Amino acid sequence: MSSYLERIHTSRRTLIKNSTVCGLAAIAGNVFLPFTSFSPARAATEQTASLDKVVWGACSVNCGSRCALRFHVRNDEIYWVETDNTGLDEYGNHQVRACLRGRSIRRRINHPDRLKYPMKRVGRRGEGKFERISWDEALDTIASSIKKVKKEYGNEAIYLNFSTGVIGGNITYSEPFDSLFARLMNCYGGFLRYHGDYSNGQINTAMEYTYGQDIGNSMSDVENTRLLVMFGNNPAETRMSGGGVTYYLEQAREKSNAKMIVIDPRYTDTAAGREDEWIPIRPGTDAALAASLAWVLITENLVDQNFLDRYCVGYDEKTLPDGAPPNGHYKAYILGYGEDNTAKTPEWGEGITSVPAEKIIKLAREIGAAKPAFICQGWGPQRQANGELNARAIAMLAILTGNVGIHGGNSGSRESSYIMPIERIPVFENPVTTSIPCFKWADAVDHGTEMTELKDGVRGKSRLDVPIKFIWNRAGNMLINQHGDINRTHEILSDENKCEMIVVSEIFMTASAKYADILIPDLMSIEQEDFMPNEYAGNMGYIIHVQPATSAKFERKPIYWTVSEIAKRLGNDIYQKFTEGRTQEQWLEFLYAKMRTDDPSLPSYKEFREMGIYKQKDPAGHLVAFKEFREDPVNNPLSTPSGKIEIYSERLAELAQKWELMDDEVISPLPVYASTFDGWDAPERKSF
Repeated sequence: MSSYLERIHTSRRTLIKNSTVCGLAAIAGNVFLPFTSFSPARAATEQTASLDKVVWGACSVNCGSRCALRFHVRNDEIYWVETDNTGLDEYGNHQVRACLRGRSIRRRINHPDRLKYPMKRVGRRGEGKFERISWDEALDTIASSIKKVKKEYGNEAIYLNFSTGVIGGNITYSEPFDSLFARLMNCYGGFLRYHGDYSNGQINTAMEYTYGQDIGNSMSDVENTRLLVMFGNNPAETRMSGGGVTYYLEQAREKSNAKMIVIDPRYTDTAAGREDEWIPIRPGTDAALAASLAWVLITENLVDQNFLDRYCVGYDEKTLPDGAPPNGHYKAYILGYGEDNTAKTPEWGEGITSVPAEKIIKLAREIGAAKPAFICQGWGPQRQANGELNARAIAMLAILTGNVGIHGGNSGSRESSYIMPIERIPVFENPVTTSIPCFKWADAVDHGTEMTELKDGVRGKSRLDVPIKFIWNRAGNMLINQHGDINRTHEILSDENKCEMIVVSEIFMTASAKYADILIPDLMSIEQEDFMPNEYAGNMGYIIHVQPATSAKFERKPIYWTVSEIAKRLGNDIYQKFTEGRTQEQWLEFLYAKMRTDDPSLPSYKEFREMGIYKQKDPAGHLVAFKEFREDPVNNPLSTPSGKIEIYSERLAELAQKWELMDDEVISPLPVYASTFDGWDAPERKSF
């Protein structure tokens, strides 16, 4: 017999469901809602009918959560979407409840604007004029173009554009380096790489030069802290769902009763009454605030000198590398006897950040006194020119106070999560070692042979030999909608003498899709078999088994079929190497079997498929960044050249001397504040 609480919960859920359906029926009458194939009024009368089937799926949009969805399917159509109903719904084993974006997926799967057929461009690029073609014509055209570009220019002229439209999946994964098209091209001679990231490229680089990698404590570890300070970090909007970190933030603070201070130009949803204090700041001036906080910490002896001496390079004269200039250390920069001869006092900071000096002093004392303190930052502060300086400067607050590598502390970066590892389809090694910054691909189309190592960040050689002539763009809107100067990019892509072929694989006619020469109708991740792990959560990882909710409609095809067919046209040896004789479903079973070899506690593939979602708590309790290094820095050195935390980076000092920098671009061996061409005090702003 069910318990009283279970009966109450069931009754409440049934009441809500019935009330919602009946309410929609009363509003809509017998009129069909948009994008649906059933009448809400009829649904109200059929709600007690037996279900045809319930299919597990997942939301794979790029918020990082990967929430489970349960699709109620009748007559090959989704008519009702639920979310995760497994687990005890308690901290560490909770239900991964999708937000409204995930639950609205039924409206997208049958949306009338979805792409239905392969098409080729008949107007100018960007006009959005296409005509329907057969799959054979589309695939033959793509394969012929790849062969032509490879023959005339070499594999470096083939580029896989940055995209994150499908994240977390295995077969359906869209991020280029781990994608199926990367596997194909690596079978066929390789492709031009990129480095960096549109979302977090500068913080990644900043933390790599500081710690050797970018990682933070899990948000669940806030349960062990006394003070939480968030710079430009707004997970309630960016990680909003039941699988995201906001849940852990709430639960962990309930346990620790930690004070939360939000530093952000906006009063965000993460604050929204949860915060103990909100400190508004001028956008892009976080490094100046961090420097003024450091001035108070140093002058009031609130730094952890033992930590700085043992684990760090470049805080003061004792640990400054031999090649550094006199007074080139961080302490000299802060106190004003460094190169700029300017003390970073709270009054100096107020003039730049607009944060009152007395508030800077109070915050610094709170950070210095709290043991431990969890200092973290979102990706907003680094999304500007010289943004890596903001990221490094914020991390200094964690370093100065010795909060790195301990429970309740953090590296100063964004929070991390426990992620259950999955086995992905191997993509082989890329024979092409040349790489460009991901944001500079349009330059590589326009004037690729002029791009150099020291001016444009080309890696693997001193300069590019050929421009980009072929672009593969799947599940991403980076060609136009999310890339820099749109008007300039439009001019570059419109010139067909530059890039000869653009292939876009999409589900909708996005702004970027309008620039395709060949447009391929893709399937959504919920229309095909796959499995995907969480990305941002807390101390609970999970894997979702995605099953086809409905059959493929019109002429849409799964990406594995599409790339396999291209491989077949590039040669039978390429096709055999790419597929290894496996179908999409066979690949998943094969990869899952390898996962079970590494972790025998996983359920069988059949059991996993029936469960829909498998959850696993972090065996370590919480992820603590650089914990081993903190415990034994000699036997567990960081991957930096010194093996320590590099406050002063000799590598950056060398780059600053070699690189050809534009006006207002700054490369500094120290985490300094630098005004930029788009900063608050830029001269062009004063004309408004």
